[in-house]
Amino acid sequence: MMDFGKWVFLGLVCFGTFLVFVEGFDYANVSHISFLESYEVSAAAPQPLMVPLTLIHGADSKGAVCLDGTLPAYHWDRGYGSGANSWLIQLEGGGWCNNVRTCVYRKTTRRGSSKYMEKQLAFTGILSNKAEENPDFFNWNRVKLRYCDGASFAGEGQDKANQLFFRGQRIWSVAMEEFMGKGMRNADKALLSGCSAGGLASILHCDQFGDLFSGHTKVKCLSDAGLFMDALDVSGGHTMRDFYHGVVTYLGAGKNLPSSCTNHMDPTLCIFPQNLIANIKTPLFILNAAYDAWQVQASLAPRTADPHHLWDQCKLNHARCSASQIQFFQRFRTQMLNSLKGFSRSRSNGLFINSCFAHCQSERQDTWFADDSPVLRNKVSESFSSSVLQQ
Repeated sequence: MMDFGKWVFLGLVCFGTFLVFVEGFDYANVSHISFLESYEVSAAAPQPLMVPLTLIHGADSKGAVCLDGTLPAYHWDRGYGSGANSWLIQLEGGGWCNNVRTCVYRKTTRRGSSKYMEKQLAFTGILSNKAEENPDFFNWNRVKLRYCDGASFAGEGQDKANQLFFRGQRIWSVAMEEFMGKGMRNADKALLSGCSAGGLASILHCDQFGDLFSGHTKVKCLSDAGLFMDALDVSGGHTMRDFYHGVVTYLGAGKNLPSSCTNHMDPTLCIFPQNLIANIKTPLFILNAAYDAWQVQASLAPRTADPHHLWDQCKLNHARCSASQIQFFQRFRTQMLNSLKGFSRSRSNGLFINSCFAHCQSERQDTWFADDSPVLRNKVSESFSSSVLQQ
């Protein structure tokens, strides 16, 4: 068991073989247009806890609504025992939309409307209620805030002609009010986490989360697979930067990005964590794969950047990658590690970066806490992150 006060800077090693094929990922249908992740919570754990959906009633009076105007929602399993006064808020991921077409489509899914959200959701990984699966957080108040705004809980605006609401920042605010009113204001420990687009959101909102609490609460943030890089794709273009431009401008996320960045950089660059993490005051832990499988598929080698399909076989099976393709991945890894150098020097921050082709490791039981989970220095991600989160 670990403490919730100091962080550990983690060295980088490979887990298992160098090339890890990620099961459950729809390699054939990755779309640069929709940028919807294909990862889902692992169903491997027997009989996971099913937690019902709760709508935030009255949120619409503050304009805090999903893309289609429906109420935002969350799932909450109440803490007990030693965890009764500790809170873990997980921000759901699920890609982004960045223009009329992709946002109109998105509002017909659970990523844009609470009408389509599951009425119950399995809590696994860091949300599990089983001590043997999640020894440090199993009895905390564990909340999953559903993602339905398309801009990592940061949008602000409206497209009246297409009946679209970009209210991610307002959803964040009313949700925090809701949780504070249910006891989080008296928390001894509070952790903001998130995976993928939710991992990015946990970075964007980390200091806002810290500012909610008085000095008696130990507050930290965890970003899982949220380290989206402003990297060149295989054609030499900026797929991710071009995509994020629409998120920042059309969905109005630029209005809510940290001024410490937007005061001197283009707002589109200020949605990239590499340009933000050095200025975050609240202790932050980054859990990421150096060869992030989603970024490989949708940002580094999307179909738009590979019209001759030279990367198809490599993406389907990394054992089929050529030497030059492996070198491309290794340069991406190096860029990611270099972007973390300044961040890692702070004793209040922590890292768990493994050399896997993976994505979203805290939500899945097999990568969070299992016999064959990714390992650094003989410790799995759960034991490393909980050791620094629990201080």
